[in-house]
Amino acid sequence: MTEKVIIAGFGGQGVMSIGQMLTYAGMKEDKEVSWLPSYGPEMRGGTANCNVIVSDHMVASPIITEATTVMALNLPSLDKFEKEVRKDGLLIVNSSLIEKKAERDDIKVHYIPANDIAVELGNAKIANMVMLGAFLELTKTVTVESVLEALKKVLGESKAHLVPINREALQKGAECVR
Repeated sequence: MTEKVIIAGFGGQGVMSIGQMLTYAGMKEDKEVSWLPSYGPEMRGGTANCNVIVSDHMVASPIITEATTVMALNLPSLDKFEKEVRKDGLLIVNSSLIEKKAERDDIKVHYIPANDIAVELGNAKIANMVMLGAFLELTKTVTVESVLEALKKVLGESKAHLVPINREALQKGAECVR
């Protein structure tokens, strides 16, 4: 198993956080991992994306030229990265912010109303976790439990009280693709 994921959106959407969580979860499960962040020049609200590789085999390079999955959290990310998904790969689109449909018909596409679900749960900041929940359900790359352990590492102990709502967001994302 080798999952090559591009996660993209704008700064403040938690793109880097879910990339880190996937990476930490992979390490927890004794998998080979790589995380390569990329930021736009803006302090906040600019472009942000990261390449994450989780594999049962050694990762030769952190650069992804053909993604198994792209998670697009905003329209510019869909426009830029849809073409990076390999044939028969997976595209997960945040349909709360992106009305446009995917142009390709040789990939699997799932539209997740991540922001809408996050607001329903009471915290708009967990839309990224809804997207991650859909990804985990579709790919089984790592377990939800490993991600929740990684969440504690990424957020820190002072925010451990946010684990339950993040677990719920992961579950809601998974329900969207079942």
